[in-house]
Amino acid sequence: MNLRVLRIELRRSVAPWAGAAILTSALAFLYLLDAGWWSGTTAWTAQWTSLALWTRALLFYLWPLAVGLGALQGLRDHRSRMSELLTTTSRPAWHRAAALSGTTAVTLASAFALIVLVGGVQVLAHTEYNHVGWLPISLVAALFLIAGAVFGMGAGRALPSVLTPPALTMGAFVFTALMYMSLGRTPTTTAEGLTSTEPNRVSLLSPGVEEVRNVLVTLSASVHVGQTVWLLGMAATGFALLVAATPRARLIAVTPVLAGASLALLLLPSDPRRMYVVDEAAAELVCDGPVCVTRAHQDRLAGLAGPGKEALRLLRGALGDRAPVSVREDTSVLPDGATPRWSPGTVAVGFDDDIIAAADGEELIRALIAKAMVPGCTPVGWTSVGGDLYAQTVAAGWVLGDFKPLPGTLSADLRREVDAETRPVWRELKALPRAEQLARINAARAAGHSCEGDAFDALNGGTSR
Repeated sequence: MNLRVLRIELRRSVAPWAGAAILTSALAFLYLLDAGWWSGTTAWTAQWTSLALWTRALLFYLWPLAVGLGALQGLRDHRSRMSELLTTTSRPAWHRAAALSGTTAVTLASAFALIVLVGGVQVLAHTEYNHVGWLPISLVAALFLIAGAVFGMGAGRALPSVLTPPALTMGAFVFTALMYMSLGRTPTTTAEGLTSTEPNRVSLLSPGVEEVRNVLVTLSASVHVGQTVWLLGMAATGFALLVAATPRARLIAVTPVLAGASLALLLLPSDPRRMYVVDEAAAELVCDGPVCVTRAHQDRLAGLAGPGKEALRLLRGALGDRAPVSVREDTSVLPDGATPRWSPGTVAVGFDDDIIAAADGEELIRALIAKAMVPGCTPVGWTSVGGDLYAQTVAAGWVLGDFKPLPGTLSADLRREVDAETRPVWRELKALPRAEQLARINAARAAGHSCEGDAFDALNGGTSR
């Protein structure tokens, strides 16, 4: 397809409007809604992989939109009543189909590339970790839009009715919703008896992805390969339906999409831990003495190193040989509902943790000491205010010798509640003989790191408040 044909098709088709709809609706969604893609280390403008996954997540509605617009484009010949005339021309049918689908493919790919470009410019300003591991995620996302639009064109050509575009749009949207809500999820029970769901192999036929909760998580290579096979089959069926002129040819045209789905299900991983995997390059540690962060957050090392070393010194003075010897960014990736386990020899740091994220300078030293004493046992994906925070407040105050609230985002009412619960326990603890203080502190640390028992209860001498 040369530039002259491209210009003609752009004037005659809905391709420019499809590209504009994809671009403007996606940017409006990202900029007008204050949601998870704007917060923490996984913001869509914070890291390249997060950018790719968040923009890919928009396909839950962009893909049905592309399918519907493709179907509208497929009705063009029927609306103009030119179908019989075009079949009598000497130009092969696949030439016309290639010009039509190629124009739409270029437009949709360009629109999605512009969305990624808008985020990419901001990512460059926010991170020092640049890599190309995110590209397959975005390339497959663009292929989803192209394959969906071409499939919609073929369906619109095969079923020339004004109801076809809205029906296909709604069908595609229902498909993505079911993949995310029921058909694509498998109920599981964690070792702690908590019930949750995990994505299954069928869910990977959907364009959507899981919510981005960890900057170190990416899609595996087997997912990219399986989805590419599925999308090539979908696009082949759409193109074949555009060319098909007889009912028998249309029936045969369905073969590629069925074969693509079958082969993709054989290639796609069945274990959720092989679908979403840790990016080993991003998780590689970069250290300044005993303080280490991942390569993805290497720009934060300078700000963490000083407070981290000071926190280790203070912990050593308070705990002796039982004190942790290093500060490391937490690289563990656990499923939703799982209870973490911690090593007492390491202070595990998460930059999305409310206490760490809100701290700086002297406050960061207190926050690191709090996490060293009681790391936190809230199941992954859950939020709570209670025993762990109380225990962290008291334990940090014991190490530093003064009582202050921990940094964080608590409301004034919750801060008063934490103060009322913890200040009497801190006073009682400081009034005890040194040996009894250490016994309670060691019991609290053991409970906090094993997540077995109540750390705050241990600081309070086993008396629930």
